[in-house]
Amino acid sequence: MTILNFADWLASTPQWIQSMPQWLQTFLFQLYQTFIYQNRWKFFTDGLKITFIVTIGALILGVIIGLIIAIIRTAHDSNGSSKSFFILRFLNWFCNLYLTVIRGTPMMVQLLIMGFVIMVPKTEIGMIVCGIVTLGINSGAYVAEIVRSGLMSINVGQSEAGRSLGLNYAQTMWHIIIPQAFKNILPALGNEMITLLKDTSLVSVIALRDVTKQAQNIVSKTYQAYVPYISLAIIYLVIVIIMTKLLGILERRLRKSDH
Repeated sequence: MTILNFADWLASTPQWIQSMPQWLQTFLFQLYQTFIYQNRWKFFTDGLKITFIVTIGALILGVIIGLIIAIIRTAHDSNGSSKSFFILRFLNWFCNLYLTVIRGTPMMVQLLIMGFVIMVPKTEIGMIVCGIVTLGINSGAYVAEIVRSGLMSINVGQSEAGRSLGLNYAQTMWHIIIPQAFKNILPALGNEMITLLKDTSLVSVIALRDVTKQAQNIVSKTYQAYVPYISLAIIYLVIVIIMTKLLGILERRLRKSDH
């Protein structure tokens, strides 16, 4: 591994850099080491691709799992436990077990179990799938409660109106209840998506080369942690700000459609 020497770098710089204060020269040297030397900026771009893939995949999986669990639990609660069919009671019990286990254990522990006990991926594609599955299962537990609260917030008269139109339970949920609930839970879903993006930093524990792992790789090459980790924090901050703005725009448009 080639380590760039500060004195050699400084000797190759223009005179105006050499006349700067020592602390500023050191900072510029670390910037050069982190981003420019050997095109190390590609570490961050390659890592961001993995981060976005895992985030989007986990979000889709989490929403699917959360929606299914929320519908099962809402159906069970609406019918009353004593009146529910055996299969519905069993599914509700399984959903409660899933929620208890997933929300009661740390995500890093879940990643370690999935990555080194259950799936044990040996390729980068396998590690990506492992990250998506683990984060999606974890996110699904929280999305389920978000969606369930949204479904329960809709007036029971909406369900009765759907039934009076000849729709069955599934059709009523899909065409009437879920669209209305979506508007109510959008802010909470947006927060879950942002949390999920930040939680992808944990996939580095299974050696998946996301943007956090790539920053760690740069630190191992430069032996300087300041610029790589501060840059990593700035990258996450910028992405979160952009996502927050986009979610705000979407919320305003949905509110306008109500009028």
